[in-house]
Amino acid sequence: MNIRLSVVYLIVLTITITLLSRVYFLSIKSNTYYEELSKNNYINRVNKIPIRGIIEDRNGEKLAINEMGFAVLIKPHLSSHKKKEELEKIIDLIVKHFPQYEKDKLIKEYKREDSSYNHDFIKIIEYIPYEEFFSKYTILSSKESIKIESSTKRYYPQKEVASHIIGYVGKASKIDILNNQLSSYNGIIGKNGLEKFYNTKLQGEMGHKDVKVNALNEEIEILDSKEPSIDNNIKITLDVKLQKYIQEIFTGKSGAVVVMDARNGEILSAASFPEFDNNIFARGISVKEWNEMRNDFNHPFTNKIINGLYPPGSVIKMGVALAFLDNGIKDNFTVNCSGSITIGNRNFRCWKSSGHGVVNFRKAISESCDDFFYKGSLKIGINKISHTLDKLGFGQQTGIDQINEFFGVNPNKDWKEKKYNQPWYVGETVITSIGQGNMLVTPIQIARYTGYVATGKLPKPHFYKANYEEPKEVDIPQEYLDVMRKGMFDVSYAQKGTASRHINSQITIASKTGTAQVVSIPQSEKVRMKESELQYYQRSHGWITTYGPFKNPQYVVTVLEEHGGHGGEATGEITSKIYDKLYELGYITSKD
Repeated sequence: MNIRLSVVYLIVLTITITLLSRVYFLSIKSNTYYEELSKNNYINRVNKIPIRGIIEDRNGEKLAINEMGFAVLIKPHLSSHKKKEELEKIIDLIVKHFPQYEKDKLIKEYKREDSSYNHDFIKIIEYIPYEEFFSKYTILSSKESIKIESSTKRYYPQKEVASHIIGYVGKASKIDILNNQLSSYNGIIGKNGLEKFYNTKLQGEMGHKDVKVNALNEEIEILDSKEPSIDNNIKITLDVKLQKYIQEIFTGKSGAVVVMDARNGEILSAASFPEFDNNIFARGISVKEWNEMRNDFNHPFTNKIINGLYPPGSVIKMGVALAFLDNGIKDNFTVNCSGSITIGNRNFRCWKSSGHGVVNFRKAISESCDDFFYKGSLKIGINKISHTLDKLGFGQQTGIDQINEFFGVNPNKDWKEKKYNQPWYVGETVITSIGQGNMLVTPIQIARYTGYVATGKLPKPHFYKANYEEPKEVDIPQEYLDVMRKGMFDVSYAQKGTASRHINSQITIASKTGTAQVVSIPQSEKVRMKESELQYYQRSHGWITTYGPFKNPQYVVTVLEEHGGHGGEATGEITSKIYDKLYELGYITSKD
């Protein structure tokens, strides 16, 4: 009897505890959950979208700004057959005052966004300039079915100046929105250049306002508010005056120019030619404009500073000479250049068919003797050359604050085995030593390495101080650099220096020219054709890379003219003018 009674008591106790637990959950614990749900029924969050930051040059000149205007929105749920007439009347009113818009396209845009689940006004016009819209503001804003919102459009006041560097914004795609939530609210995102690289900084952080509303969605009380960020601007190292000047003297040419502070990597000017007006992307490029630019053989879309891959030609010779010295060749090494060297059944010619006679390191740089580099490269081999060039930043990104920077090619035996599954041949070592063959570089890599020759440290090129890094030490003895510097001085000023007839700046500068072949010269050709005799797109690219002033190196100027022919002839005068402009603008104060 006692056992049965105990069992009954236990069952009753269990049921009682269960019921009490359920009552506690429903009355207390669930209350918190449903209370949070109920907040969504009467609290609206209104997002405050930040205005995109402006981009300025080092002197405060505006490079990317926001123009103010208005967007036009229409109330939802007008797509049904019953309300079709109301929708058309609204669209007719808008088109009447803004005839540049087509009625059918606006209706299509509206219907694309309208649905029974959408209770927000639908944006059908993204942007109308303030001055164009202002006189119509009262007419449209008085209509209940129309909502007017402030809007901005990205504008590039310098137009094509530094267009590749600044970049542009565009309409955010579905992938963009997936990776960047804020772009779903403002509708735009950086697509190229600094606009993309620093998109997070420029777009800022979104604010909000939490509003308590009643059943009629009328505002009762502001519960919380946070302003969007306003510290979104960036000031970059470019000098737009210098940039414009370079554009003027480079008119009609295709190529790239880099002006960099050799001491810290700040870039004062970087131009890729031909340039284009970024505003055509901000407003939306037409099919005609797109096809014209895409089919241009001079590749205006390509940022040649970081994405142009070229044989370096003779501008690589300081790096190769450093490889010789760094791998056991003595600084008193000389060759007797007779104009060519034969390896197997192939004849490798020096650019000077009569030869340079006895050549040492300094003369090899000054007169750009190919035979010196042929014979030196055979002593140490391609792998050692490649290893030293790797130290100088070739075959790798410089870290510049631009998107999708190319690595270039610093070839060696392993590289060829992996890429082509083929062995490396001695002849390839020889042509690589003068910057031909498989070697490919970008103009910014050449500018950076020239900065190293000038200062003894490898700078990181950058446009925004947040991307600054201390220049790198390189484990190459400094006395080797002195030999390179003397040779580069002679390039500009010795009687037989390859740029001596074309350097005429008031600033004393050290230089190295280069002529990068676009087409190979047949072995049967005994006398090389002049560049002027070749068709334009078969002419060699002309290089010059320089630093100055010579005694107190401050700036690097690297110029590449596509299909410009001989480096000194094509680019020496342009470079001289750039140094004179640096002096005029006060960047250089000592001429020596």
